[in-house]
Amino acid sequence: MTEGTATGRIVAGVDVEPAVTTIAEQSAAAPDAAEPAGTPLLRVQGVTKKFGPVQALAGVDLDIPAGQVTALVGDNGAGKSVLIKCVAGIHVPDAGEFTWEGRSVRIRSPRDAAALGIETVYQDLALCDNLDVVQNMFLGREKLRHGVLDEDRMELAAKETLHSLGVTTVTSVRQPVGSLSGGQRQAVAIAKAVLWHSKLVIMDEPTAALGVQQTEVVLQLVGRLAERGLGVVVVSHNMNDVFDVADRIAVLYLGRMAGVYATGELTKETVVGLMTAGRSDRWSGRVEGVAS
Repeated sequence: MTEGTATGRIVAGVDVEPAVTTIAEQSAAAPDAAEPAGTPLLRVQGVTKKFGPVQALAGVDLDIPAGQVTALVGDNGAGKSVLIKCVAGIHVPDAGEFTWEGRSVRIRSPRDAAALGIETVYQDLALCDNLDVVQNMFLGREKLRHGVLDEDRMELAAKETLHSLGVTTVTSVRQPVGSLSGGQRQAVAIAKAVLWHSKLVIMDEPTAALGVQQTEVVLQLVGRLAERGLGVVVVSHNMNDVFDVADRIAVLYLGRMAGVYATGELTKETVVGLMTAGRSDRWSGRVEGVAS
């Protein structure tokens, strides 16, 4: 019997085994090498979503480039979670279009998103406290050899992925996740997301409830993902974290995109104004990065 996985991915209706590679191998593959110059990794155009009478998103446009960190900010109820869940395949938009690496795609389930290379780390991390690091990283996508779990192969891949990301605080990949600190758990969740040929990693409040030192470690980890050529979207209410790690800031206001700006062109006060009023008297520059 040949090697396989307990569950695979479906691309164009065909089951495909998700390959396990280290971050270094992903970087060498140059995921955006075939894209025309200036083509975003993901383009969101006109995405609209209603829940009954509630208009959660209204014609949202957003470009996500590879190799950069895009912060998605907005007040409570602005539509941040709905937008990332539409990209992740949790919600199906009522209208709008997704373009992935220059081609139109339909994302109707988390499996569709994973097949493209989109992985999401939610605020609750979706980790099982009673399982160890390896078991969590391969949960639902276990590697098999001769019909049984290939523990050695999974353990090696987990170690290599954590090492490639510069994670040194997790001393053993066989310790239960429930024994890890908040920062260590976040590192495991991020490593799990990038293990499967991911090209875009979305993180929902990655530094929530973390201490100062743990926050710094996680932000460094976010930056390393962008340095490897991955697209990164970070949803955060923490302006200090946003300005520390983001290359671009996308501001949602009442379900609409108020604008996407280079971080260096904004101040924290300007961003707060855009979040709370949809505009800011402090801003007179050019809006960039919104699909047209």
